[in-house]
Amino acid sequence: MKKLGVSLLALAVAGSAHAADMGATDEPIKLAINEWTGQHVTTHVAGEMLKAAGYNVEYVTAGMMNQFQALADGDIDATLEIWSSNVSDEYAKKIDEGTVVEIGDLGLDAKEGIAYPAHVAELCPGLPAWEALKDCAQVFATAETLPGGRLVDYPADWGTPGADRMTGLELPFKAVPAGSEGALIAELRASTERKSPLLITFWQPHWAMSAYDLQFVDLPAGEEACFSDPAWGPNPNAINDCDFSPSRIFKAGWNGMEDKWPAAYEILTNYQLAVEDQQPMMGAIDVDGGQVEEVVAAWMAENEDKWRPVVDAATK
Repeated sequence: MKKLGVSLLALAVAGSAHAADMGATDEPIKLAINEWTGQHVTTHVAGEMLKAAGYNVEYVTAGMMNQFQALADGDIDATLEIWSSNVSDEYAKKIDEGTVVEIGDLGLDAKEGIAYPAHVAELCPGLPAWEALKDCAQVFATAETLPGGRLVDYPADWGTPGADRMTGLELPFKAVPAGSEGALIAELRASTERKSPLLITFWQPHWAMSAYDLQFVDLPAGEEACFSDPAWGPNPNAINDCDFSPSRIFKAGWNGMEDKWPAAYEILTNYQLAVEDQQPMMGAIDVDGGQVEEVVAAWMAENEDKWRPVVDAATK
């Protein structure tokens, strides 16, 4: 997949953008912090860019699914890593009423799906074909899922994409929500160490994709008709009998942000982050035990050429 480098985009922005008014620099810009490490990295890089421009920044803990009312109310000013495959109906409502506005794509190449550690292919012959799961569900069974297999789904606050696919494809699995992103990683670590069976809903970019040699199940293509027309796909009686839609990762803000902080709005609109920059920072935090603030600060210091042109274009 094509990966967009921050530096090339930043240089392009520097050549085309113009300086904007700083606006209300005496008031902090509030950025949403959601529940996964990649989003923390994305948000703190953006926050440090705003600080470099001369703004004050506050980080506000907000659930992925319930943050949009806070955005609409101006209690949060921007959220910087929304996944199109996992966005709530509430978001669409706020966009339609104009209280929340999109502020551009983030630039990450992304994929979501049903995944398994590579060793599981030996336990369930026929993988990565999704049909193989029909015949080996018992391999994945636990006491709470018997007679079906267990799928470790996203945390409940992220929606039920794994469960939706098990139902749509009539696979004999029970989806069990993970408690957190950390719980998903704990499942991957345990499965890899014990060579035990595991089926999990997961995504990339994520450092765990390479650390645990994760493979995606081959599902029918995630076309739009799959999610609205039961006649589409292998199950004529259900929707969601397919893979995730190709994921778009984008940013959104309170509709008053552009008027209140014009330069900040321009910075966040033009802000891009590449997989090859985000993923190592995630690993430095989740694998090496680094603090988000320290890891991001180190990256900012070493990669000023990748972000400084965006800040300068909006402020000078």
